[in-house]
Amino acid sequence: MNSTEIIQSASDTASSCPFASIPPIFWLVPIASIVALGFALYFYKSMKKEEAGTEIMQKIASHVRAGAFAYLKQQYKIVGIVFVVIAAIFAYLGWVAGIQNKWVWVAFLTGGFFSGLAGFFGMKTATYASSRAAWAANHSLDKGLRVAFRSGAVMGLTVVGLALLDISVWFLILNAFVEDASASKKMVIITTTMLTFGMGASLQALFARVGGGIFTKAADVGADLVGKVEAGIPEDDPRNPATIADNVGDNVGDVAGMGADLYESYCGSVLATAALGAAAFMSDPATQMKAVLAPMLIASVGTILSVIGIYCVKVKSGANSKQLLGALGKGVNVSSVLIILSSLAILKFLNLPNVWGNWAAIIVGLVVGILIGKVTEYFTSEAYAPTKRIAEQAQTGPATVIIGGMGTGMFSTCYPVLLIVVGTALSYMFAANWDISNMASGLYGIGIAAVGMLSTLGITLATDAYGPIADNAGGNAEMSGLGKEVRRRTDMLDALGNTTAATGKGFAIGSAALTALALLASYVEEIRMGIAHGVGGGGKADAAVAALGKLGKTLENANLVDFMNVYEVHLMNPRVLLGLFIGSMMAFLFCGLTMNAVGRAATQMVNEVRRQFREKLGIMEGKAEPDYARCVEISTKAAQKEMIIPALLAVFAPVLVGLVFGVAGVLGLLAGALAAGFVLAVFMANSGGAWDNAKKFIEQGNYGGKGSEAHKAAVIGDTVGDPFKDTSGPSLNILIKLMSMVAIVMAGVTVACSMF
Repeated sequence: MNSTEIIQSASDTASSCPFASIPPIFWLVPIASIVALGFALYFYKSMKKEEAGTEIMQKIASHVRAGAFAYLKQQYKIVGIVFVVIAAIFAYLGWVAGIQNKWVWVAFLTGGFFSGLAGFFGMKTATYASSRAAWAANHSLDKGLRVAFRSGAVMGLTVVGLALLDISVWFLILNAFVEDASASKKMVIITTTMLTFGMGASLQALFARVGGGIFTKAADVGADLVGKVEAGIPEDDPRNPATIADNVGDNVGDVAGMGADLYESYCGSVLATAALGAAAFMSDPATQMKAVLAPMLIASVGTILSVIGIYCVKVKSGANSKQLLGALGKGVNVSSVLIILSSLAILKFLNLPNVWGNWAAIIVGLVVGILIGKVTEYFTSEAYAPTKRIAEQAQTGPATVIIGGMGTGMFSTCYPVLLIVVGTALSYMFAANWDISNMASGLYGIGIAAVGMLSTLGITLATDAYGPIADNAGGNAEMSGLGKEVRRRTDMLDALGNTTAATGKGFAIGSAALTALALLASYVEEIRMGIAHGVGGGGKADAAVAALGKLGKTLENANLVDFMNVYEVHLMNPRVLLGLFIGSMMAFLFCGLTMNAVGRAATQMVNEVRRQFREKLGIMEGKAEPDYARCVEISTKAAQKEMIIPALLAVFAPVLVGLVFGVAGVLGLLAGALAAGFVLAVFMANSGGAWDNAKKFIEQGNYGGKGSEAHKAAVIGDTVGDPFKDTSGPSLNILIKLMSMVAIVMAGVTVACSMF
């Protein structure tokens, strides 16, 4: 029996069991979830069995862990209040006003919960792994890499495991409880409803990224400016009062925040593609089911293959930075090659229309993701010319370092943008079988390309999460006095971590661009649902149905172009242009708010570190212990206060634009935010990464080494780059998708209540 017969047979027996309409192959999704979570637990327990180091190393790690959990507990309290209020609004709109799906409020809460849980597990692992990775580096470079990387793999596998679990559970629940006269319409309702839990994941991710980014960069800037530049003491010196806060920040920003970020990217790409597949093949329920399942199955197989890739990462003793980078690249490349072959097998089994075209779109997504990572690596690694040039410019002072870093970041945007343009065009045309008018299939191809890009997220995220663990290991080694050789090894791991983190950010930004394009198309499908909710009330929904009637279409058979015509979505419509301007402005406004927040928090931190050096004279002689807790408290309070306005701004902007300018204005807003936000995010991530590694290159003994005038200039450049690459830049890709998700969730309100 082939896949079509299996799916048709399941559909025929659906009336006897709520899950009977689900093909057996679907159960691979929850199985992959269990496999991922099982290996995450195994790697976590293996890490815990490693030696935690000396007593002082364990004490330092416990301080960092306590500070990280204290921050996260406070953040979750604030986020919890915001979530309850928003969920209550959604419940009112669904159950009382009747202009929204009644499942939205529950989906919103679960999306936020699982996103936060992914960050929590990742951070818990990282705070236990830092001292163990440092002690492992005391034995060998290979062991230090293995402990840090396997600990990072806990984050990667937890994210994909929880995401697949969330998707599986919701798919089963909605299949059991959503009722509709036709199977094809039911599947559209299910997939568009599942999309709404992406808003919860995105909002939690934005809070985590912004709050964690403000925390970590306030501490980092304070530690660097006063410790390195003014006091002339090494990085992570225990005499620096901000050093514990700096290590805490690595965990709350670069681990918990990044985990929540990529959780929502992963879910968004899978769910948007499933929704596009449901809409594209409504006329054939069997094919529709295949199109919905395809992205879930590809993501599931990619998760299993990521585990294989993780086991491929190892290096020989005496490895240099390029060999270390090659070891991580080997794991990613093995997983990527295997998913290319496996995805073809999945598509052939499902027997989707245009198997080879959709497979080509998946390959395009993977290749674009890898190439964006390579471009990021080139512009940010100290092994290549752009970062070395910035280090050379440091000899003439901080001004030329700033100019060089900004110029490098701006120039570096060219390649990722061109790659996304080419990748989007190719994935559309491949999936549309080179028929540009076949928009439904073409858009599905863009979505499945995003799934291909993120299909091996388990290992891609492991290489990213490895970075802050290696950074903390270096800090622990420095504060514990393990010796120059251990510090040299941890510095190599840390420098590699800077590159992998920058690569991960580029990868996340690239996937955000493709996912946001798919979400734009999904928004139109949600408009169809919004109109359906409002039909019969004599308002704007009935007017939209009447307008479709004049085009010879009904609400059920109208396509994307028909809705564009009804709502006049074209560049000569002032509402679209105004939305474009507002969307572009949102990217810069958001960065301005988060950069200024880091500046204000860093000022408090600098003043506190200076006060302690001034008032506690024994600190510099090692006779008095700095007040680490006070610095952690400053960062915590600043982050909690400053994260709220940028996050809520992303929520309210699509709602207000929708109420004033309607559907046309919202589509303009989303397009403007996507175009400006994508380019700005690449610029900020690459500039920040290049500044950071230029400093690391000098610290390796080049251009005078640590303590030289070139080093002081590079530290200032790195200080400017810190909020670029760790606060504002990575938050932009969440902003892009969060506004899309909010627009999707509020589509019914926009249809019913807009002024125009």
